[in-house]
Amino acid sequence: MTAAAQEASTSRLERINHTAFIHDNSLHVLGGFQVVDGQEVRLSCSEMWVCDMDSGTWERRQMSGDKPGELTGFCGSCVNDSFYAFAGFEPHGYSNKMFSVDLTQSSYPWRTVTASQGTPPSPRTDHSCWVHGERLVYFGGYGCKTISEVRDMASWSFVIEDMSWTIIGGTLFRYWGWNNEVNVFDTRTRTWSVPNTQGPAPSHRGCHASSVLGSKGYVCGGVERAELDLFCLDLDQWTWTQFDLSSSCAPMGRSVHTMTPTSQHTLLVFGGLGVDGSTLSDAWQFDTLRREWREITHPHKDKPRVCHTACRGRDDDVVVFGGSSDLPVRMDSVTVLMSRPKHHCRDVLVFQTQPYSLFRLCVDSLGKNSERLGARLAWLPAKLRRKVEKRVAFFSPAAS
Repeated sequence: MTAAAQEASTSRLERINHTAFIHDNSLHVLGGFQVVDGQEVRLSCSEMWVCDMDSGTWERRQMSGDKPGELTGFCGSCVNDSFYAFAGFEPHGYSNKMFSVDLTQSSYPWRTVTASQGTPPSPRTDHSCWVHGERLVYFGGYGCKTISEVRDMASWSFVIEDMSWTIIGGTLFRYWGWNNEVNVFDTRTRTWSVPNTQGPAPSHRGCHASSVLGSKGYVCGGVERAELDLFCLDLDQWTWTQFDLSSSCAPMGRSVHTMTPTSQHTLLVFGGLGVDGSTLSDAWQFDTLRREWREITHPHKDKPRVCHTACRGRDDDVVVFGGSSDLPVRMDSVTVLMSRPKHHCRDVLVFQTQPYSLFRLCVDSLGKNSERLGARLAWLPAKLRRKVEKRVAFFSPAAS
């Protein structure tokens, strides 16, 4: 590893194909990779970056325990105070291992999660996850299967893209391709299961976006369609529904984008790689009751993103982090060629989707006008003063 690559792996926040989540009003960022001197540098899972959303300050925290390898393209999800990482791409190939972190412990200890019953899904990457109660519901992705797995499974759940030999964990894999499988992990019983789904399922895909509203899991994009498609899976009845969007002005088809809940019945889609090869900066809201799209005006139109993450924050904010601002794509009549992204991002983009509370507006106003208020801020109650001090740091010139 070059000196520049070594520095990048220990000190830089810029990254793509990572995971991010918000816990206790702090943005947590883990994994992914950077491109340094034209080479991919995988970022260690022995550290987690944490951003206080009130002050905007970052802290790097070392992690302990049975740490996974350098993962990209894995699914990271939170259940109560535990974070779960499943599958992804390791230096030696695809994985179907699961790890968890107890977020209540300051050392952020990793542990390997071993199923007590059931069989884990085959190794994969670029899949997605819905959290429903204390269950993790995984959908789709790209990965590998054994000959017997392909022979025994339903023909519609896996599309073979390539055939080659490899051994992962002592198991011989031959087939590579995309799937539209649904796999469930119950975190209480540590049990894997495969529900019997009904209805029109999405086509085999990865690099899509997913989100959950109540007991409904939504998935969109990740396939080469002119317009963005949208499906819903009832996570209690295991029934798929495809939305008929012919009467709605749908967004351009895209992949490696994000979809985030913003209320009990709305979803926000941002960015991604368009089917025309462009890195997108548009944002669209989908109303699940009216079943229609609406393009959203936002202040980040000059900041296209692909391979980023988006989390639901306080007051239904959508918090976007990382990714690339320009994924180089060259298209002709026969092929689509992608090269390594050059412009990695480390800024946090916040999309306001609802009117803020009077309390938040007042605290932000105090933070913005601290110089004018001066010593009078010390008159505030201690708990409120600490919160205002964080907002002062957030709005200070040094933080911008």
